[in-house]
Amino acid sequence: MSDVHPDHIHSPGAHEESKLETISADGIDRRGFLKCMAWAGTGMVWSFVGGVPVSHALGRSSHNPSHADFSFVQISDSHIGFNKPANADVTATLQAALDKIGAHPVAPDFLIHTGDLTHGSKPAEFDTLNQVLTASRNQVFYVPGEHDTSSDDGKLYLERYGKGTKGNGWYSFDHKGVHFIGLVNVVQLEGMGKLGQAQLDWLKQDLKGLKNSTPIVVFAHIPLWAIYPAWGWGTSDSEQALGMLRRFGSVSVLNGHIHQVMQKVEGNLTFHTAMSTAFPQPAPGAAPSPGPLKVPAEKLRDVLGITHANFVAQKHELAVVDSSLSGATVEAHETPVL
Repeated sequence: MSDVHPDHIHSPGAHEESKLETISADGIDRRGFLKCMAWAGTGMVWSFVGGVPVSHALGRSSHNPSHADFSFVQISDSHIGFNKPANADVTATLQAALDKIGAHPVAPDFLIHTGDLTHGSKPAEFDTLNQVLTASRNQVFYVPGEHDTSSDDGKLYLERYGKGTKGNGWYSFDHKGVHFIGLVNVVQLEGMGKLGQAQLDWLKQDLKGLKNSTPIVVFAHIPLWAIYPAWGWGTSDSEQALGMLRRFGSVSVLNGHIHQVMQKVEGNLTFHTAMSTAFPQPAPGAAPSPGPLKVPAEKLRDVLGITHANFVAQKHELAVVDSSLSGATVEAHETPVL
């Protein structure tokens, strides 16, 4: 729905191809991933300064918030309705994240929720989510997670959040010179996420009239890059979508699903996964399978919170800093550009 309000966004100029910031014999640096685990459970504050995306941990002031063209916050994986030992009160931790957003010195223009709003896609769970988010008085843009669509193919999700969207809930909107695209890759699950031909055809048309200089922000639930295919942490046909986006000078791709921060820079594309506000998950390959990771009760809010990522176009560096719900901070992680 290209007519959904806010107006058009931008990311920086070209980067050269880079690789994951952490690599080992199997493609995974365990120590690096465990370090990222300290970031699990946060949201992400994004500001745009002269078309350059700058992000930082929620609850931690950005470098020059008053100079930003605008900012928005990414939250993800609230899993309302989940009540197992990994977090017996996910509504409270979502509220804590929203409180941090409300306490930020510069109010964001809107929030983006990158899926798994609920744990079981039940009406009562959606009701609770609506009550919490409505109280925050922020405009919210959504895409579904697999927990929002698995029980009824997303019918209830679409009834509540799909007005004006296409297909299974995909859409786009423009905000202050940046073009935002919300994609759905959780309905045609085949091990990994899948966009499907109908959505790819729509995306081609959506991008057709945009100039190469238009900043693009893409958001979807499952990562659009292959993080750990053995666990389904990737999207099987994402390369078709990414191929359409490579002509643009600045593209930021925001995802959730894996409940931990990871980042990659590939040409003009910058990829970020966000933490959950509900519970962390194990680092890829660090457990027999993905799923809720229980930590000591006193440590839970250390691994839930919100995140800021900063892009410095002149240096071609991407830095992400996390601020947990407990107030603890994690030093910036930078993805080098090769």
